Amino acid sequence: MNKVFKALADPTRRRVLQLLRERPMPAGELAEPFPVSKPTMSAHFAILQEAGLVETEKVGRSVIYRLKMSVLEEALLGFAQTLGVGWPDGLPAPSHDPLVKKGRP
Repeated sequence: MNKVFKALADPTRRRVLQLLRERPMPAGELAEPFPVSKPTMSAHFAILQEAGLVETEKVGRSVIYRLKMSVLEEALLGFAQTLGVGWPDGLPAPSHDPLVKKGRP
């Protein structure tokens, strides 16, 4: 989960994910809107891939990036659960949960 939030901390990487929400894209096309060098964009792509937020597919000479929404959803749900939010049926976190302080649901 930490890798996901580290990846999301950067506005460029968040914008990349927004673009990929529309459709899978080749690396070159994905990098076009950003006023940074190709090596810088490659580093951003690598961080997103390491966090599991994107997957790649080699098609000929192109690398196609695709958003893995399930990883993002799992990270957000996991984070919400650490705060006692998002338990099944909208119930508060169980009192035996180690993240819940004594006397507070």
